[in-house]
Amino acid sequence: MRSIISAIGTSNPSNKFSQEQIFEFMKEAHQLDGENARRLHKLYQVSGIEHRYSVLNDFGAGKGNYEFFGNEAGLEPFPTTAQRGDIFQKTALNLCLSAIDHCFAKIKSFDVKQITHLITVSCTGMYAPGLDIEIVENLGLKPNVERTCINFMGCYGAFNALKVADYICKAEPKAKVLIVDVELCTLHFQKENTLDNWLANSLFADGASAMLVQNETYAEEKLFEIDTFYTEVVTEARNEMAWKIGNHGYQMQLTNKVSKQIKSGIKGVAEKLLEKAQLTFDDIEAYAIHPGGRKILEVCDEVFDLDANQSEASYEVLKNYGNMSSTTIIFVLEELSRKASPQESGKNILSFAFGPGLTFESMILKYA
Repeated sequence: MRSIISAIGTSNPSNKFSQEQIFEFMKEAHQLDGENARRLHKLYQVSGIEHRYSVLNDFGAGKGNYEFFGNEAGLEPFPTTAQRGDIFQKTALNLCLSAIDHCFAKIKSFDVKQITHLITVSCTGMYAPGLDIEIVENLGLKPNVERTCINFMGCYGAFNALKVADYICKAEPKAKVLIVDVELCTLHFQKENTLDNWLANSLFADGASAMLVQNETYAEEKLFEIDTFYTEVVTEARNEMAWKIGNHGYQMQLTNKVSKQIKSGIKGVAEKLLEKAQLTFDDIEAYAIHPGGRKILEVCDEVFDLDANQSEASYEVLKNYGNMSSTTIIFVLEELSRKASPQESGKNILSFAFGPGLTFESMILKYA
């Protein structure tokens, strides 16, 4: 028996900014001029991103009109971690509820009170009683719904949520598992003028997603079959990507060596995944790669010798939304489901995400 992803819904904040708007904010925030401003602008021009979303208005407000960051020199007073956490607590729930609405709008016969398990995912905000309990209250779920929170695992967190959901549905065939993933990455903007901050600030954005996972025996609607998972940690690259809690938000360490580490390791991980699934590369129809950045996608194209159609969904999500950490891969799956045809039923999708560790998470899905 396999587990099924029956429906996917996504949502974003109302504040939509072009990369050019965000560049202007960053140029001012990092206090750049001359050659450094031109270098930063080039980074934004080649990012592969056109637009990003944020719960904050400030990235398009212009100097002197900021509501969250300080309007004094150097964005002082610079928001504390507590202030950023307060915004997360005030805004994350509505984004999640919107994603859930979009998810269940696709299977209108489903009663949310059938949900037996709730899994929430985030690495950009935590509080207790938390988002999971608020979702239970707002959806009117049964008070005995089993809740699991997956936090602070970075861009591959949704893979772990799908693993847990898969385990549950195989152990309890009548289970109805709702996965809700929300990331408000822009809350954790860091102003220090470093190359790591230049890179991180050029990529990250906000979004939420929801998925319903069921055992195939009891699933009326079917998007994808969950087939096989494989994970591997490359500890010698642990310093290339990190995520720490500081006094002024969560601090991302993201070096330009990450794509090189992915290039050197991803083929071997994929081979082990395929061996576990008893498949070969010739059996793969499409690729759902976490769009951590344009360079990462290009590296995957090179290693796997992909044509434009095979990785199109990842590039589309990067262009239209940027990197929303763990929820981004769900946007990619939604993009794949939107373009799927009946002829693709049973064909295989190879999916990857990457995060601190350096961790490779991979899975095989099938078009249902």
